[in-house]
Amino acid sequence: MLAGLLFAIADADDSPETLVATLPFGGHSLIEFQARLLAGAGAGQIVVVVERLTPELLGAVNRMARHGIAIDAVRGASEAVAKLHPLAELLVMADGLVTTAETIAPLAAAQGDALLVTSDADALPGLERVGRDAIWAGMARVSVRRLADVARLPADYDFQSTLLRVAAQARPELITLPGGAARASHGIEASAAPLQARNQAVVGAELGGRVTWADRLVVAPLARALLPLVLPRAVTSATVAGASVVLTLIGLALLAMGWASAGLALVALAHIGWALGGALAWLRDELRLAGAVRLGAVIASGAGAVLLGLGLWRADATASGPIAAAALIGLGALLERATPPERRRRWWPSPAAYPLVLLPFVAAGQTLAGLLAAAVYAGAALAAAIEAGREKA
Repeated sequence: MLAGLLFAIADADDSPETLVATLPFGGHSLIEFQARLLAGAGAGQIVVVVERLTPELLGAVNRMARHGIAIDAVRGASEAVAKLHPLAELLVMADGLVTTAETIAPLAAAQGDALLVTSDADALPGLERVGRDAIWAGMARVSVRRLADVARLPADYDFQSTLLRVAAQARPELITLPGGAARASHGIEASAAPLQARNQAVVGAELGGRVTWADRLVVAPLARALLPLVLPRAVTSATVAGASVVLTLIGLALLAMGWASAGLALVALAHIGWALGGALAWLRDELRLAGAVRLGAVIASGAGAVLLGLGLWRADATASGPIAAAALIGLGALLERATPPERRRRWWPSPAAYPLVLLPFVAAGQTLAGLLAAAVYAGAALAAAIEAGREKA
């Protein structure tokens, strides 16, 4: 039974009347982003430690409740213990912390008390040392018993610091902060400007968390390169998704007119926008738009294959092209339904992979061979997914 513990106590450095937790982040507030991460990690209830309920914090709490997150505001450890199940395990996040789902996952999967730590003393200023070579990295997993221990101490102690000390004395597992994109997007901010700058690292980490080769090695790096053009200008995720739709439609129109290589190249390029729009929608909690973007990417690749097959049918008056396209679409659709994106293997195809696989064949005038090769590729991945499902069962 997982629950979350957040802190909304510290004032922003550049605005003393504003809580760090209510600073804008990703289109909402930082604490809403934190709560979404904890809920995504499996927390069924979230407790927020407050000293004062500002209008901004009250609005954030109400918005989280409307999104289906069970949330309670408390003023101390005793109130928190009363709100939580005695056997609950808590995922604790420091005041002002920005992180990613990839970073939270090891703590969510841990058994017993655990602390996220780093050996870099300059990484998270203001946080405390919990070992000779370990500095707390802003997250912990503790049992409700640790909260009860804090509740027995004087009430004027700093709640967050005291809880950390109590947890550190219980010989917790020390989990090292991961590197890569997750490391770059993890940190504590206490003012608005640096917090907004960290948006780019968080979106970059979301893009970099994709599994399959086409998304990870081709689409994500190009989408990350566009972030400096998108985030500072506050371009909406709907605008990015709309641009992807336009680019896809132009590509499909070129395919329909017989300019197969150029059209397929534009469809492939549109997947950069689909990925970027999806990441922005995730950051801004636009769940319906995120789902629509994922569906749009699938439809774009499928429509491209259909038009390639129809082009072959018009050229040679045989059904080989449409049959190969139908096989590709059917196998690809089954693969999409068989496994969620995060559980796929690196070599498996994704909607972005099919135009990249087809493009060399189409450019060489071997469209039928390309459709057959892509269908075989999708079929091999589907067979691997079925076998993996059997082994798991």
